[in-house]
Amino acid sequence: MANSVPGVDDRTPVLIGVGQSVDRIEAESYHAWSGVELAVEAARGAFIDAGLDPALASGLDVLATTRTFEDTLGLPAPFGKSSNYPRSVALRLGADPKRAVWEKAGGNTPQDLVGEFCAEIARGAADFVLLAGGEAISTVRQAQKAGAQLDFSEAPEGSVEDRGAGLEGWRDPLAARHGMASPTLAYALAENARRARRGESRADYAAAMGRIFAPFLPVARNNPYSAAAVDNVDATRLGEAHAHNRWIADPYTLHLVARDLVNQGAAVLLASRGRARALGVPEAAMVYLHGHARAVEKSLLARPDMGAAPSAIAACHTALAQAELSVDAVGAFDFYSCFPIAVANAATDGLGLSPEDARGLTLTGGLPYFGGPGNGYSLHAIAEAVAFARRDAGRFALVGANGGYLSKYSVGLYSTVPRGWTQPDSAPLQAALDADPGIAPLESYSGEAQVETYSVQHDRKGPAYALVVARTAQGERLIARSPTEARETAQDAHENDALGRTVTVTCEDGMNTFAFA
Repeated sequence: MANSVPGVDDRTPVLIGVGQSVDRIEAESYHAWSGVELAVEAARGAFIDAGLDPALASGLDVLATTRTFEDTLGLPAPFGKSSNYPRSVALRLGADPKRAVWEKAGGNTPQDLVGEFCAEIARGAADFVLLAGGEAISTVRQAQKAGAQLDFSEAPEGSVEDRGAGLEGWRDPLAARHGMASPTLAYALAENARRARRGESRADYAAAMGRIFAPFLPVARNNPYSAAAVDNVDATRLGEAHAHNRWIADPYTLHLVARDLVNQGAAVLLASRGRARALGVPEAAMVYLHGHARAVEKSLLARPDMGAAPSAIAACHTALAQAELSVDAVGAFDFYSCFPIAVANAATDGLGLSPEDARGLTLTGGLPYFGGPGNGYSLHAIAEAVAFARRDAGRFALVGANGGYLSKYSVGLYSTVPRGWTQPDSAPLQAALDADPGIAPLESYSGEAQVETYSVQHDRKGPAYALVVARTAQGERLIARSPTEARETAQDAHENDALGRTVTVTCEDGMNTFAFA
């Protein structure tokens, strides 16, 4: 069948194997694996999934890994870490690839890597490629609490293409200076901006966020690679704060945000179709990338609508167009789900899908329930997409991978239907997005303004501080925070919807602080 399809030749890239790993602390089989070991376990699984001996890793041309949280954010590594993560994975597999790639940060990067190395295979620069990643955040935290001693230090030899953390493109110094210190706060500002555009009450919007994520829970419960059991999570009360679902940052409760306390790994094995056939991989196991697109968004404060990311929507439509598919022709989806807006922006606002769509909006169970292993989550989504494509031969799975603060989006469409390689070109859609100059926020401001969006950061004592993004009478945008000592201002913002309220802003030493007028 494949030989009769125009353009399908021995240089056509195919996904031939996928693997996943999990190391649950509460399980009898708990190993206390490092992030490297989790990636290696998944990689061995990918070879076995392809029907291959893992010893064949010695023939890899390229081994590329996602970036761990420790290597992304410069976080302390209390038990040490690898100084060369890709080579650590390669060493354990008995591999010495020509290229070892240490990808930059971003939840979009697994899909970016698939697109990049499919293109490398198609042009003859590689034949056999492994993509892998793993996080052991839960083990590290558990060991610290228990006073246990672990040694994850490694310093393998070998060249590496270290692409750096790559945070410069989406971190905003102005926002960070005012207390937007976490992705949760950034997404919360975007979430409340979306609510403002939709004109919904807090209660109605909380219920809507819950409706987006409620169908994810049974998928996570049935996924053997989920990071932890979620039987104690009540699907009917996801957006409602209670004893087991505390506030994180308005409008988010604990069960609406990605779970990063995980021990998970994933891997994807790529090959040219010629190499795959020579290795004996069955035709039915070969999965083709039918469409791929990626796009980069403006910084959060520069977006005309802070509650939307047109880049994600454009990337979805561009990938579908390349694959010559309508959204109705797609059989399964996995939308990156670190927070509800990441799903809503792409799936419901962008593609018109309902949270109750019978096809579902996740293949894994989502980052809050399946687990959010840092930059590597979408490797798991791609693994599930490959499994779906094989189970339902001829059907298509769409993976939407998000990075930063709705900052970067990468989309892939997968199927066992043979298709010749078409080099994706995302430049036109990026040029169209960049044509809008966006908004330049004020660095400092004193006077009155009207709240455009807001969030309240909570700690164990309750509302700690509030952030507002507001507009002056002239329409200029600014960001301000409640004074450090004024927890009552944060309490007011939490108890009384801050959208549309007037604030008095004072600037001192480059910091805008506000009080409700």
